[in-house]
Amino acid sequence: MNKETFSYNNRIVRNFAYATILWGIVGMLVGVIIAFQLVEPGLNLTPWTTFGRIRPLHTNAVIFAFVGNAIFMGVYHSLQRLLKARLFSDFLGNLHFWLWQLIIVSAALTLPLGITTSKEYAELEWPIDIAITLVWVIFGIQMFGTILKRREKHIFVGIWFYIATWVTVAMLHIVNSMEMPVTFLKSYSWYAGVQDALVQWWYGHNAVAFFLTTPFLGLMYYYMPKMAQRPIYSYKLSILHFWSLIFIYIWAGPHHLLYSSLPDWAQQLGVAFSVMLIAPSWGGMLNGLLTLRGAWDKVRDDVNLKFMVVGLTAYGMATFEGPMLSLKNVNAIAHFTDWVVAHVHVGALGWNGFLTFAMLYYIIPRIFNTRLYSQKAANAHFWIGTLGIIFYAVPMYFSGFTQGSMWTEFNPNGTLKYEFIETTSRVIYLHVMRGFGGLLYLSGAILMAWNLIATIRNGKLVPEEAAEAYPMEAAHTSEAGKPAFWHKWIEVRPLTMLVFSLVAVSVGGLVQLIPTFVVKNNIPTITAVKPYSPLELTGRDLYIREGCNSCHSQLVRPFPAETERYGEYAKAGEGVYDHPFLWGSKRTGPDLSRGGQKSNPNTYKDPAWHWRHMNNPRDVNKASIMPAYSWLCDNDRQVDLGDLKSKIKALRTVGVPYEKGFEDLAEAEYDREAAFIVERLRAQGIKATKRTEIVALIAYLHKLGRDIEPVAVK
Repeated sequence: MNKETFSYNNRIVRNFAYATILWGIVGMLVGVIIAFQLVEPGLNLTPWTTFGRIRPLHTNAVIFAFVGNAIFMGVYHSLQRLLKARLFSDFLGNLHFWLWQLIIVSAALTLPLGITTSKEYAELEWPIDIAITLVWVIFGIQMFGTILKRREKHIFVGIWFYIATWVTVAMLHIVNSMEMPVTFLKSYSWYAGVQDALVQWWYGHNAVAFFLTTPFLGLMYYYMPKMAQRPIYSYKLSILHFWSLIFIYIWAGPHHLLYSSLPDWAQQLGVAFSVMLIAPSWGGMLNGLLTLRGAWDKVRDDVNLKFMVVGLTAYGMATFEGPMLSLKNVNAIAHFTDWVVAHVHVGALGWNGFLTFAMLYYIIPRIFNTRLYSQKAANAHFWIGTLGIIFYAVPMYFSGFTQGSMWTEFNPNGTLKYEFIETTSRVIYLHVMRGFGGLLYLSGAILMAWNLIATIRNGKLVPEEAAEAYPMEAAHTSEAGKPAFWHKWIEVRPLTMLVFSLVAVSVGGLVQLIPTFVVKNNIPTITAVKPYSPLELTGRDLYIREGCNSCHSQLVRPFPAETERYGEYAKAGEGVYDHPFLWGSKRTGPDLSRGGQKSNPNTYKDPAWHWRHMNNPRDVNKASIMPAYSWLCDNDRQVDLGDLKSKIKALRTVGVPYEKGFEDLAEAEYDREAAFIVERLRAQGIKATKRTEIVALIAYLHKLGRDIEPVAVK
């Protein structure tokens, strides 16, 4: 039988490569800005560029714009060549590209405007979530359509990871994005409190697993052997690596919620599976590195392999440290500190960043039929990027160790040794070093962009790359009569692999989520906890708009240092009306969950104090690095209550027990409660109106912890 001729679609690969470069530089630039905002608060220049608003812009730009476009670039480039088939549909490829860029632009517009759900890595509002779902369906049709028209019978290991990525991300996104719309760009999470926290970190941890890890492992399995011109080290190890990784990873989410009010059984499951995760993670790393056995001279001379080796090493470090951080004794020190920031960026900058750079340096010269413009510039990029990672991560490790130690240190008389602001001041110089490391890394990316642009100018795109291959049946007649390894049966059945992957990744989620939602005693109620008043609810939405939960936690853990500093430890029943939960994952500022309690000596219960603090934090404490929120105190900037009725109705739908008809009384109740705060401010010489935004925010901050106010001992 004769070979069939066809062509590879390089246009779609080029488009995603361009987007990867562009959004990578944008995301890294925003990261550098927010790094220095934590050193100099004056860099929070406008209401739209404060740390709280653009920090999620940075994470979304890096994860979904930079890494997301890199995934699609690598998958579409490798998929065609692994399957010996052109992409299923040119139209769907172009639709996928432009819709994804539209989603990125939508995020870039909405997040600085404070339009956010506040949920980590899932901040985008419900219309954008629907658009993401549509794009993911298009990606799935394109991928499986190409697989079904393949000329290679057996599906290569990299494609196993692509399939698992697609099905798992679809599951995670749909479950975590269950929201109750209020208006076109406002919704409330369908879940509340502990349940919302569990779903969020089931999603959040596995977004790292199945968006930042599994697709890149698949890409590593293709590009590492191609660059080294050697077969992957072990086929059987890749099988063990794949199935154990996707099964175990999905269970580990609760390790983000240790010592919280999440039921203890769920926390222990998270710890156990996190520790087990070391084995498959390192199996993949070793399978990649051992592919280079006997070929280390190539690593010395090939900059692509240098990026690959350091990227895999960073992956190994991050996947060892992650399980270690899930151990309760380590987590007690590290959680809420910069230690976690260092850990995350070793993976993001080393693993995702360096593998993306290697793919760009490999793909672009080939699809433009030319050589890389400057090997020296590429090598310089490698060393600048490596130094950038070191200057970023090492100071953040020291900062995290310092914070964790100072927060828990007592004087001999049993009092806390340090005020929170002292711990902030102590690590400022380390944040300067972190910012410098980010600048180095960004500089390397800009150097890469220059090098690749010069490469593109020296070549010419090959939009339709000619190829030929035998039809599937003819290509594999030579295998007849040979005994097949058992896994080969799955490899020739892509839909079976899809189903098996879905089963493997569903088990852990079902075991954790079903009892938490179905068994009522898992989340005991507290009768004293009441729904937010209209004024408090409005203030909570302003708190979310400004991204305050990026820097302030609302979760007191059961440690002497925390209960001494903040008050009573957190209870599961406190958050039953919190849509979404706001426990936070970082303490750049102190915990606020008991901030409204009258009996708490550390509370900030005076409305005038809050007004001065929000207007200019340096007026309250000269060492503060918090941005000034003077616009909240502007009497000309009034709260819009046009959607207040819709908010009450939406929250009633998701289970908040507002009485029927309460929405008609909500505005009058808002004004009545606001008038009390306005009078207290006026008594101290501060002019405010009932609709000034700061009034609502003060009401919310006063609410925190008040429902379980400890009874004073007489």
